[in-house]
Amino acid sequence: MNIDIKHIAKLSRLRIEDSELEKFEKEMQNIVDMVEKLPDIDDELILDAANPMRLREDVAVNDKFTRNELLKNAPHVQAGCLVVPKTVE
Repeated sequence: MNIDIKHIAKLSRLRIEDSELEKFEKEMQNIVDMVEKLPDIDDELILDAANPMRLREDVAVNDKFTRNELLKNAPHVQAGCLVVPKTVE
């Protein structure tokens, strides 16, 4: 399989120097080879009765920070609200 690193870099908007192309091509080929070696998995879910999955209990934390403490981290605040750039006209 031929991997075109220049094309991948263009699609992902990365700047890769020509001197590094061969290195990245080898690394990408190693990743593809590793994925191809992964075993196929059946569609059915396999559970191990000897090691059941135990989920942690979610605990909501209220009032850990005040609103003003959180707004201090914002780059721009107006009337107690975050101001963000307009994305839709």
